[in-house]
Amino acid sequence: MGRLVPAVTRSLDILELFLQGDGTLTAPEVTRKLQLPRTTVHELLTTLAARNYLVALPDQPARYRLGVRTYQLGSRYAEQLDLAAEGRQVAREVAETCEETVHVAILEDADVIYIAKVDSTHAVRMVSAAGRRLPAHCTSVGKMLLASLPDARLDATIEGRELAAMTPNSITDPAELRAALAVIRERGIAVEHRESNPDVSCVAAPVRDSVGRVVAALSISVPMIRWSDERQADLEQLAAKGAGELSTRLGHRGQA
Repeated sequence: MGRLVPAVTRSLDILELFLQGDGTLTAPEVTRKLQLPRTTVHELLTTLAARNYLVALPDQPARYRLGVRTYQLGSRYAEQLDLAAEGRQVAREVAETCEETVHVAILEDADVIYIAKVDSTHAVRMVSAAGRRLPAHCTSVGKMLLASLPDARLDATIEGRELAAMTPNSITDPAELRAALAVIRERGIAVEHRESNPDVSCVAAPVRDSVGRVVAALSISVPMIRWSDERQADLEQLAAKGAGELSTRLGHRGQA
């Protein structure tokens, strides 16, 4: 992990203060709340205002509120929420077909974050939650997403990083992981057998955006008591179909 830059951290701390109270603050209030030097606060406020992340109130020039740039960033983030909303709907349709737990996840650094989940209708099912973060190399969605990375980014993601095991079946050797990702890249489907949960196997397929980039993966998770090689083949087809439907909703028109 890289070194945190103090000036950037302090700037973000200042911006996050505006999420509290009435959304306005003066320099002395920021100084008191963050226990920073007055000169530092003045310089950071001046910089943030110059970049339109903050703006002084017209009738109180010493008091600031959030500026238009933060709105623009928030709007761009809101656009991405369509993936979660559409993901939940498609996951629900897939889950109704197979009666198993369906997830949609995105990649963040070397982890996956589940942004949508629909539970199995069976009493015995995978216990998880939207918002949960897991090591990418231990999950089918994660391996699908890692396999979709350009070589340079994949190298930066896994080189020098410990591949911690979640179960005895987890891949912990970088060379073995690369070999597994090569197979996934060729097949277009990822499978993991009890690598993140000793009682569950999963299949996953890639979700693409309007320009063909892999932005997420859709998985189906099945307890081993309901898993078989024959069913795996059916689930792979269903995951690919569901991921394809979600890709279409995101504007993808080409071949996966």
